[in-house]
Amino acid sequence: MTPITSLDLTGFTEREPGVWTDAAGLVLSVHFFPLIPDLPAPLHEPQRLGAGLAQLVAGAGGGLIEAAPGSVDGVPAVRQLVKMPLGSRPGQAFLGSWTVPRAGSSTVVKVQAAEGATTGMREAMIMAQVGPAEYFRPHPYAGGQPGGLPYHVGDHEQWDARFPDHPLTLVRAALHRITPTITFDDRFKALPPFGGPAAPQSLPHLPPPKRGWFRRRKDA
Repeated sequence: MTPITSLDLTGFTEREPGVWTDAAGLVLSVHFFPLIPDLPAPLHEPQRLGAGLAQLVAGAGGGLIEAAPGSVDGVPAVRQLVKMPLGSRPGQAFLGSWTVPRAGSSTVVKVQAAEGATTGMREAMIMAQVGPAEYFRPHPYAGGQPGGLPYHVGDHEQWDARFPDHPLTLVRAALHRITPTITFDDRFKALPPFGGPAAPQSLPHLPPPKRGWFRRRKDA
């Protein structure tokens, strides 16, 4: 159960509580964690937040494509796009998420998709167009390459229209579409804000959710 009270699930089919899939292979999930968020910095320090997230993702073998503070239903949040290697076969999985932290809890909305049998076509075509020297770039948050999967221009949004069926394109588009439809229970919105990983935390116990706290919404 999560504090989300409304979310546009058009095109998605529920597979289990809190998890949905669509015909394109996207997996949408929602999560609530009654713990101090494990973000490496407060949202008002975007450079330190991005650098910390880049290091965390690289440490797991992946690559942080984007980390951008914003808001969901008026609550401060951070949006991430991440790529991870598929351990069992060649290719990558792409994950887009909003983490909405409060002082002692967080809600996460995540969309993910993986490459199929054909892998690397987007990257190869873009590299052929821009050239290897312009393709790989220092990571904008970490400076240089923090390890894990390399940062490159092939993951930039400007190429999505050229590759409409690529999993990164689908994940980014789904997250853009879903975000404005998310609403939260007022009790979650009223919780103390996230002050950072080292900040003193004082949080009243979150009351148990009302029946029907999460409801499906089809209208955008």
